[in-house]
Amino acid sequence: MAAKKKSATGKLFDKILIANRGEIACRVIRTAKRLGIATVAVYSDADAEALHVREADEAVRIGPAPTAESYLKIDAILAACKATGAQAVHPGYGFLSENAAFAAALAKAGIVFIGPSMKAVAAMGDKIESKILAQKAGVSTVPGYLKPIKDAEECVAISKKIGYPVMIKASAGGGGKGMRIAWNDAEAREGFRSATNEAKSSFGDDRVFAEKFIEEPRHIEIQVIGDGHGNVIHLNERECSIQRRHQKVIEEAPSPFLDPKTRAAMGAQAVALARAVDYSSAGTVEFIVDKNRKFYFLEMNTRLQVEHPVTEAITGLDLVELMIRVAAGEKLPLAQKDVKIDGWAIEARLYAEDPLRNFMPSIGRLTKVSTPEGRAGIRVDTGVYEGAEISMYYDPMIAKLVAHGKTRAIATERMAAALDAYVVRGVNHNISFLAAIMHHKRFQAGKLTTGFIAEEFKGGFVGRAPDASTRGLLVAVAATMHLRRRECEIGISGQLPGHEARVADACVVRLAGEEHPVSIAFDGGVYRVKAGGETTEIATEWRPGQPLFECLADSRPVCVQLSAAGSGHMLFHAGCLVEAIVLSPRVAELNRLMPARRAGDTSRFLLSPMPGLLKAVAVRVGQEVKAGEELCTVEAMKMENVLRAERDGTISKLHAAVGESLAVDQKIVEFA
Repeated sequence: MAAKKKSATGKLFDKILIANRGEIACRVIRTAKRLGIATVAVYSDADAEALHVREADEAVRIGPAPTAESYLKIDAILAACKATGAQAVHPGYGFLSENAAFAAALAKAGIVFIGPSMKAVAAMGDKIESKILAQKAGVSTVPGYLKPIKDAEECVAISKKIGYPVMIKASAGGGGKGMRIAWNDAEAREGFRSATNEAKSSFGDDRVFAEKFIEEPRHIEIQVIGDGHGNVIHLNERECSIQRRHQKVIEEAPSPFLDPKTRAAMGAQAVALARAVDYSSAGTVEFIVDKNRKFYFLEMNTRLQVEHPVTEAITGLDLVELMIRVAAGEKLPLAQKDVKIDGWAIEARLYAEDPLRNFMPSIGRLTKVSTPEGRAGIRVDTGVYEGAEISMYYDPMIAKLVAHGKTRAIATERMAAALDAYVVRGVNHNISFLAAIMHHKRFQAGKLTTGFIAEEFKGGFVGRAPDASTRGLLVAVAATMHLRRRECEIGISGQLPGHEARVADACVVRLAGEEHPVSIAFDGGVYRVKAGGETTEIATEWRPGQPLFECLADSRPVCVQLSAAGSGHMLFHAGCLVEAIVLSPRVAELNRLMPARRAGDTSRFLLSPMPGLLKAVAVRVGQEVKAGEELCTVEAMKMENVLRAERDGTISKLHAAVGESLAVDQKIVEFA
């Protein structure tokens, strides 16, 4: 590998290129600028107006939108380095971050790879090889078959030998891509096919292996960092058990489960594994931990992790800066005894997806974005801005929201409040789901497993219903909004004398379909709202048109997010999203006589639940299918989604062909 040296000017490097996109590219640029290092962004045609392109000092186009023709194209990255004079490359995570061929190509070109050695990338970036090395290093490992599986039938045979359930995983994988759980032979065959296809699409490597799936596990990982002088330390753990489809949703540091003895043991094994491959740079050793705190090595990620900000929050360290300094040949500025734990940090991943439709990806333009950054203990890492577009070609992450506090309870409260205040319009998003987790009693108690979401949201997420206290608050907010709006209307000039608009002191708030008679009065700068025998005092400076209704409700700070919906508003607070319409008593009376609108019948059609590419159609016209039988496969955001029949029937027509780009709710299959 090329020598890791400082530039002639005495800086760490004069210029680095970030071989990535989105929020991680912006994250690296931020630290590089603070260190006085010039930055180069690379971009595909789909990212020409992306935030990382705008924030970098220079930007180079590397190809069309598909990742295989841009962000995974090693020659294009090398050409960008040579064209701009970049001395080093930070790979971020995903894409080429764990690609040994990329590290080798950079070394051959005399360009520093801001990451571990080629030896470590090749050994630990490969999930099969890393498990073999872990065993040799004395690290506890999960039982499994540590060789590439040839085909679906071999996958079934191996799965039977290991014993169901098994996890089928991409050898070069990460980020939840190329992973399937199989509980029987049929799922092993399908899991092999889907994991192989996803692995090839995401990593350019279709090898998969299998290992025992440990039920009721926690996913806890250890952050390590080493330098080129033989120093390796760990920076404590991160709890990443809240996952959906094997992809992390909520991460925190430290873990609410580990005791000092287990933390030390896991840290020691992680450091031993890193030393076994002369590891230098930031990396993460991931473990599965059972209910008795017995832990097993899962994999090692030879890169920066998505969730690294929670480690930074509790240690006070900048991991990107440490990576750059180590790559430039410096020694680590601290020893193991210097690593502390300051408070608690929680990270939530905000995605463009619809949690009410099984988390299907959402694409489109962000028409409104307002973040809670600047609030106490809050950090926002994002790669988008108001007016930017969420593309179907890449991971649908909008941002990472991080809350830090003295205790886990404080961090949780700050996260919940920040989610209330995070405004995203133009695409569907998972903020309501994240907020529902923050308010979940089991989460607040720290009783976590990787099955948390499946166990607590059986049948999918249907939204969080407001309890009596939240419902009363939202009724009071809706009534106050209505009165504030009427006050503004009254102030409009040009009204006829004797016919001025008046503010009624009574109304009916229709919240989530339920009617709440309300009386409201303004006195001493406070709105007193009486509903259902309870009085709520609201003090606010809110003006019509503002997306956040911030107030003191009975002297307690509250933020309610607003969006127009027909003749009313959608109110979002504490994970609850409800419609509110304020009517006069007479209009409410007449409204009860209106017939309910009937929805159109779409039961004869299979509709695309997401925008994406129709990869395969498994049926033909005239074919009889049974409930649960595979109909087609839609690829979106680099993930394959198998769509199945909801009932028995006969295929009468195919409305879309393989290779066609689908819109949400587009017809694919019609039943007789």
